[in-house]
Amino acid sequence: MKLSLAVFVTSCSAAVDAGGLGRRLSFEKVAGYKPDSQVTDHCAIDLDQKAIEAQLAIGTNEAFGAARKIYNTGGNSKVYAQVTITPALTKAIAKGDSIMGRGTEDQEVAGKTGQAYEAGDSNIKVYYSTTDIQSAYVGCQVGGLVEPTLKGCFKETGEFTIGGDTYTYTYDPATENKAGRTISGFSTGAESKMLTDCPGCPYEDFSYFNDYYGTPTYAHKWVEAAFDGKKTEFKNGNADFSLYGTSGREQVIKKGTAYLNIFMYVIREFEDALDDCKRGLLSDNYNSVHAWDEGVCFYTGSIEGQDGIKNDGKLLHQLADKRCGDYKTCGPDGVDAAGQAKLNYDLFDLFAVGNYQIQNGNCPGARRTTAKITDLMYVPMIQGTMRYAYKVDKLSGGEKEKAEGAVFAAAVLPRVHATNPEAAKTIYNNLRVGAPSTDFKAVKAAFESVYEAMGISCADIGGLWSEASKDYYPGMEPCRAVVSSKSTEVVTESNKTLAIALGCTFGALFAIAAAMVLYMRGREKEGKPVFQASQAQEEGVKDMN
Repeated sequence: MKLSLAVFVTSCSAAVDAGGLGRRLSFEKVAGYKPDSQVTDHCAIDLDQKAIEAQLAIGTNEAFGAARKIYNTGGNSKVYAQVTITPALTKAIAKGDSIMGRGTEDQEVAGKTGQAYEAGDSNIKVYYSTTDIQSAYVGCQVGGLVEPTLKGCFKETGEFTIGGDTYTYTYDPATENKAGRTISGFSTGAESKMLTDCPGCPYEDFSYFNDYYGTPTYAHKWVEAAFDGKKTEFKNGNADFSLYGTSGREQVIKKGTAYLNIFMYVIREFEDALDDCKRGLLSDNYNSVHAWDEGVCFYTGSIEGQDGIKNDGKLLHQLADKRCGDYKTCGPDGVDAAGQAKLNYDLFDLFAVGNYQIQNGNCPGARRTTAKITDLMYVPMIQGTMRYAYKVDKLSGGEKEKAEGAVFAAAVLPRVHATNPEAAKTIYNNLRVGAPSTDFKAVKAAFESVYEAMGISCADIGGLWSEASKDYYPGMEPCRAVVSSKSTEVVTESNKTLAIALGCTFGALFAIAAAMVLYMRGREKEGKPVFQASQAQEEGVKDMN
């Protein structure tokens, strides 16, 4: 999908009009995206995913148990100490109040309250302060981690300074340093955050999954059933993991945590940003921008770095880059077999556009941008499903490949079902756990029948590429019709004249809009951004989970 002229124009107008709430240069980029709020702690959720995968790779029952503990209790994001203070609080303290103590090497350690406490309370949670530098965002990482970091934690006993008063505290650093943000929590808390208790509830894409699986905690139940080696009890899309050994369960767990739990939470953050967006009120949209920044972080993670060119990421950004090599959709034009995915080029353009629209109070525009982002996020899931259907059908794929196909299918089946239940049934029957046979042609045809309704194109997906033969695998060539995203128009030979005419008409406008974008980016690189965020707006950001 090429970024449309309308999107470029919207991004430019949003940037020009956003005077009161512009970009800051103090926050590190996230794979090229420039956040306007501190989200280093959010980006670090991929460190939990990395730790889970490391344990699963060991392959023993003990290691699987350790992976499960990390999945459920975390260790790297929103870290806090659960302490007992004496005497009890002599006065009430507010959420966010500063707490100062000493660390394991007697260094000063800063924290804050995560909630309000009343006078007389003695058990409190102290959240460790985080920095703007991703590589040193926090010094205490414990939770359920097999290899914890205790250097930056509060020492076992000592004194806290709270609101000018001094209290003695005690706790067990090994067991009472916990994480308030976990991968399991992205699913176990989904009902209230995506279905019932949010201003925009129910969120559309989450509803597809809730309706299909028959439970709002489908992702958590998938992962837990895989850990147990048992069968799920869904309305549709069931999986009997007792049919898998260690190899298959490893795949459905590690891909389930990333492509079921985290995938939907990314969409949730963008929807949450829309819930907070206030049309035409520039100064009131910082919280909305923070939620938007969180969405980008959960899509990308911390391992990708500031430029996003590393190949060892663990979340959706890295998945897109892997699949583009399989489908020859890498590079800015989507025609290369290596490099960054065109999908990521497109998404990160849209991430920047959405940021500008929210800052400008252009909430309807941001909603349209979010819809395009959400559509495109399904592309790697489709690519993965078809890739493993082909491997199982034609390349003698075993348990590992069958499991990978099953979990990729699970991540997209509800969206397909919402468009065409019969297509979803075909895909499920060919890729489900324990499927007696797999027909890759039937799977490919089923997906292609819903591309238009899903807002994606044949070009977005590409074809399964064989680097050895320098050609597409037989039967897995790209489909030919080019369906424009979120549109019913199909570009074929019969309407090339119309396409040319439109291109000529809008070419000049596109050039002007693009020049405006390049001008703003150039000013930022020179350290002279067009806009600056105020300190008050930075301090006003709310604490989001």
